[in-house]
Amino acid sequence: MTSTTTPDAGGAPAEPLLFERSRPGRRASTFRTTGVDHSAAAHRIPAALRTTAAPLLPELAERDLVSHYTRLAHRNFSIDEGFYPLGSCTMKYNPKVAETVAALPGFSRLHPAQPAEQVQGLLELVVGLEAGLAALTGMSEVTFQPAAGASGELTGLLVIAGAHEAAGRRRRKVIIPDAAHGTNPASVRLAGYEVVEVPSDAQGLVDLGVLEKIVDDDVAALMLTNPNTLGLFERNIVPIAQILHKVGAKLYYDGANFNAIMGRARPGDMGFDVVHMNLHKTFATPHGGGGPGSGPVAVSAELAPFLPGPKPVRKDDGSFGWHTPGHSIGRVHGWHGNIGIDVRAYSYLVSLGGSGLRGASERAVLNARYLLHHLREAYDLPYDGPVMHEFVLSARRQKRESGVRAVDLAKALIDRRIHPMTVYFPLIVDEAMMIEPTETESRETLDDFIDVMLELAEQARTDPQSLHDAPVTTPVRRLDETRAARQLVPRWQPGGGH
Repeated sequence: MTSTTTPDAGGAPAEPLLFERSRPGRRASTFRTTGVDHSAAAHRIPAALRTTAAPLLPELAERDLVSHYTRLAHRNFSIDEGFYPLGSCTMKYNPKVAETVAALPGFSRLHPAQPAEQVQGLLELVVGLEAGLAALTGMSEVTFQPAAGASGELTGLLVIAGAHEAAGRRRRKVIIPDAAHGTNPASVRLAGYEVVEVPSDAQGLVDLGVLEKIVDDDVAALMLTNPNTLGLFERNIVPIAQILHKVGAKLYYDGANFNAIMGRARPGDMGFDVVHMNLHKTFATPHGGGGPGSGPVAVSAELAPFLPGPKPVRKDDGSFGWHTPGHSIGRVHGWHGNIGIDVRAYSYLVSLGGSGLRGASERAVLNARYLLHHLREAYDLPYDGPVMHEFVLSARRQKRESGVRAVDLAKALIDRRIHPMTVYFPLIVDEAMMIEPTETESRETLDDFIDVMLELAEQARTDPQSLHDAPVTTPVRRLDETRAARQLVPRWQPGGGH
């Protein structure tokens, strides 16, 4: 936590810490006293657990407290304010109708422990959402328990493990591409498997020749993102599925990039057996700031008996209840997932319909290709192919010619009130800059971004130091990340030790 006792670089008034505004005796709230003597009860607490002094907390009036956090909130950058070209994250504007529906008392005031007969409307909604997602993915059944994408990854792998075990197959390895999402190898290890990496070929796709050599009877699955993290569609997806299925292995679809094909192509038709989706990316939930998320997992009919339970179902009499599949792997969430996110997703799905969802994906791809068309000459393009919803440029030319790196360009975007793109991912691209415009941005916004990126490329050539100094308009300038990692002091200390 850093104090700003001098004016911000951008000219905004300094915002002291709450401790610096603190004045003894001020209170944001008060509680009436009961007159009961608690001294005897206090002595029942073991001496080792009793404090000898009051905790050090800031003391402010409610008015000052609210003003402080409101001013900080106004400094935040949000998807409602500006452009978020954050590759692989699908940070698109989310329609407010979804927020309105989720806030309805009939949804927002429910308790997860209420019996099924009291929440029939919600169960009907979730069953309807399951039908929609199954249709979009080409899968058979869906679980909504996973709380986010990584939770969905682990759940999908555990379902695969359960199916292999039930069939008497002992498998130890899961294959992932060298351009895989960072959570993939972690999920593989958590599921108890060994990670085997398959490289990309010269076109940025899975090297089919290498894959054929490493797939054997010890492989449980291949985790694949399609389109991949370079924004390229795996043209050999049918042969890839055949290679895996020939040895009884499963093909897992990482749904981080589902926004590129939603309504246009279905993973089930490509040969995938498991699909996880990020409703907080693709289906109208803002996910900046760490949550909440929802990572439902859809599976083929063969794997449906192994899904987590209980899951909502329509019963023979038309009512709705809970059902646990016969070979369920058990719960992966304390209750039934983040239901509020499912409500938002359902609102998004039914308001757009099939043609609307298809149109969203088409515009996402069009916007990405429009940006790439205008930026490809100013920066290096490591893998040149027909991109889908996102693409990866490289600042290696700028680094070589003037010492300007991808991080410098990203920091400079902050001064232009544009959120930085994803940098240094995927790892197979030197000085990577992954850009995803999504379908929700207008041509004017895209043109502004193009102008800024072209200006930064010229600035890297003529005035590289200004980019090394960026950002210069923010309350906190560029941090020493190495020192922060090694000497992190996360809390304020009296006497300026912060």
